[in-house]
Amino acid sequence: MAEDAIERESMEYDVVIVGAGPAGLSAAIRLKQAAAAAGTEVSVAVLEKGSEVGAHILSGAVIDPVALDELFPDWKTMGAPISTEVIDDRFYLLGPAGAARLPNFLLPPLMNNHGKYIVSLGEVMRWLGQQAEALGVEIYPGFAAAAVVYDPSGAVKGVQVGDLGIAKSGEHKGDFTPGIEIHAKYTLIGEGVRGSLAKQLIRKFKLDAGKSPQKFGIGLKELWEIPAENHKPGLVVHTTGWPLDDKTGGGSFMYHFGDRLVSIGFVVHLNYTNPWLSPFDEFQRMKTHPEVAHWLKGGKRLAYGARAITEGGLQSIPKLVFPGGALIGCSAGFVNVPRIKGSHNAMKSGMLAAEAAFTAITAGRQRDDLKDYETAVEQSFIYKDLKPVRNAKPILTKYGTFLGGFLGMFDMWTNTLFGNFSFFGTMKHSKTDAESTLPAARCKPIVYPKPDGVLTFDKLSSVFLSATNHEEDQPAHLKVLDQKLQRDSELGVYGGPSNRYCPAGVYEWLDDAVQPGGKRFQINAQNCVHCKTCDIKDPNQNINWTTPEGGGGPNYPNM
Repeated sequence: MAEDAIERESMEYDVVIVGAGPAGLSAAIRLKQAAAAAGTEVSVAVLEKGSEVGAHILSGAVIDPVALDELFPDWKTMGAPISTEVIDDRFYLLGPAGAARLPNFLLPPLMNNHGKYIVSLGEVMRWLGQQAEALGVEIYPGFAAAAVVYDPSGAVKGVQVGDLGIAKSGEHKGDFTPGIEIHAKYTLIGEGVRGSLAKQLIRKFKLDAGKSPQKFGIGLKELWEIPAENHKPGLVVHTTGWPLDDKTGGGSFMYHFGDRLVSIGFVVHLNYTNPWLSPFDEFQRMKTHPEVAHWLKGGKRLAYGARAITEGGLQSIPKLVFPGGALIGCSAGFVNVPRIKGSHNAMKSGMLAAEAAFTAITAGRQRDDLKDYETAVEQSFIYKDLKPVRNAKPILTKYGTFLGGFLGMFDMWTNTLFGNFSFFGTMKHSKTDAESTLPAARCKPIVYPKPDGVLTFDKLSSVFLSATNHEEDQPAHLKVLDQKLQRDSELGVYGGPSNRYCPAGVYEWLDDAVQPGGKRFQINAQNCVHCKTCDIKDPNQNINWTTPEGGGGPNYPNM
């Protein structure tokens, strides 16, 4: 049956929000709070592609509670799962065998984590979801927003939920259910990093015109349970340097919280040049460093996950509004890279978008540009948070980890002391992360040690701990636009980096039984943890990440 012949039911709301993350849930809650304060009603729906709220949430996470303080001033007495305050904050430069700790007084004040909280962001989102539902928000987990719906004027009318019951062949199975359309006066897009709908809207409405290309990193994380004698609740450790070389940006984090729990992770900036590099294997190597390994000795790995991170900063944030809606949270890119924090800005952006939408609705408006939202962001702590660190990422890119790290800290100090003054002005990003990849012949192959199954692990056993699952008989949600280009260029020129940059073993180049001596590109879509790295790093931008059936993907319990 042709797509345009499918009859779809529709539901009407004042506001529909895509994504039950920090931005989406904060927006929903703020809308209901505003309506209650005004003595009126506003209908709000939140669509979440994960099987439940929090299922796809992955973050370090040390959170700054500044936005939560605004949203729920009494969150401490409301039972929020936020209790481990940072009491010990350390930063190390790692070499192959040793480490040097940077004194805290040398670090810009904005990088101070004291007074912040170590949390499972997934648990915090589940709690926020409960607060939203108590206020009357309708949350629909397992509903993946697959397409944007436009009205006759070209404004965004809402979204279409993905169809269910389509076989790999494209045929409708017996349980085929067409996805409904959710219509609204305003649509807020809070899908997270590199959201498929946000990508379409940015392109359609040219929201990135005049902006630097967005930059990304990949964050890999494991949750460990360690012996009590190794556990220091409130300890935060960040590192940079080994195992990455000076031209490859990134670093690690380790956070002690809860009952003998440790979140340990590794971030690799996706503008790395060597296609032989594997972020997953660099993460495993990092854990063998003496400064890291002693904390994990005798421990047990409980969970694993991976997710892309926006790193472009202030100069890469697109225009935030389009006719009928707005981008919120990491769909816009509000992460503060040196602080390794974005949840507070995501929450605040959702709250500001909600306030702008509520004002417009009460004034009788719909499906226009929420210009008040953009103005509010520029006047909020989001802008104040991102302005002083605007050069941190481009300085690292230009000068490398060590010189760039020193210059970046100097730049943040001048911004802090002299009202956002920088000797560098405002630097730009010159190219995308995909364009940064060099041909394989120009780079040195990297041989990684085999995992020991105690401290280091392979991809497939890691994916198992992410509880990732997809309905197997469905079309692959990872779309290769040109198979010949993939074979000739991604493999022939770049050495097939897809099976290295993917942290979940989704992509493989296998011997082709039909063409002896040839290779075929295999996609193990069942393994996909929805990190979006392929959509970002494929050197030809030949892989398009689309939404699978709702409820698929990882099921992170407390990441």
